[in-house]
Amino acid sequence: MSKNPLAAKVASPYARALYDFSVDQNLMHQITADFQNLEVFLNKTPDLTQYLNNPLINPEQKREVLDKTLKSQINKETFKFLIVLVDRSRINLLEAIITSYLQLVYSAASIKMIEVTTAYAFTNLQKNTLIKKLKELTNAREIRLVITVDSSLIGGFLITTNSKVLDFTIKNQLQKLAKHLDTVLEI
Repeated sequence: MSKNPLAAKVASPYARALYDFSVDQNLMHQITADFQNLEVFLNKTPDLTQYLNNPLINPEQKREVLDKTLKSQINKETFKFLIVLVDRSRINLLEAIITSYLQLVYSAASIKMIEVTTAYAFTNLQKNTLIKKLKELTNAREIRLVITVDSSLIGGFLITTNSKVLDFTIKNQLQKLAKHLDTVLEI
């Protein structure tokens, strides 16, 4: 999920245009699969992301790199879209565009993106139980979890969706207890 609100705002029209195109051309499944794979690929190759984001590298070199690394791996229309981003010097917004596009697709398909930060990795049983419970609470047809492990939470987990945050961490409970003790002991 995009952390930069300005990038998300600039990326939104590109994502919307691609979404509308994918619906019109009946390519939504292919482009969505490409973007899901690209999201994983870019997270695993930070050097490529830095290269594409570098304004000192000319667009021709970026097109050449994309041609060698991605052209054979993704749909022709998805590749054309990436080249448009390079030509318009917007390839640095690719991650934000992917996030925005996937949110449009998930919203249309009644799929909720939910971020979960946990102290320890979930087992498959825990993950499935959480997904089942979140489906009931949100009335979503499908739940897509983005799980981050943060050992500073000590235990428990933190759920973030849209503007709601549910904090079930031991760290949060200890902080609340400390505040309560501070107020009680100041008598």
